[in-house]
Amino acid sequence: MTIDSIRNGIVLDHIEAGKSMEIYRVLELSKLDCSVAIIKNAVSKKAGHKDIIKIDALIDINLDVLGYIDPGITVNVVKDGHISEKRKLSLPETVTGVIKCRNPRCITSAEQELSHVFRLSDRARGVYRCIYCESKAGTEA
Repeated sequence: MTIDSIRNGIVLDHIEAGKSMEIYRVLELSKLDCSVAIIKNAVSKKAGHKDIIKIDALIDINLDVLGYIDPGITVNVVKDGHISEKRKLSLPETVTGVIKCRNPRCITSAEQELSHVFRLSDRARGVYRCIYCESKAGTEA
């Protein structure tokens, strides 16, 4: 299998195997007019297997969303065929509009225009809590 290198664009590397489609969906990469290559289950010396996403354009990417989905991702910015910038990600302090609060009594249930904002409450465990009701992300109240 051959996937061409990109001249100017972004390579999301070291994605945990199986998470590339979630990133593709959340970042809405299907709306781009450029080539996007998804490589699933590529062999990795460190992780065994990994996913890679190559975007053949220099676009703005929400690094907080990527850090929340998989803090182990490396973002490589490619200019003129060479990596010009390399960013390591970590869990962001806050995440807006990615996680939905599932607490039916939360203000976000009644006030639909409010953004769903979650704050990192336990970095070691990767636990996020709603800033309005303190519900833990992904669980019922």
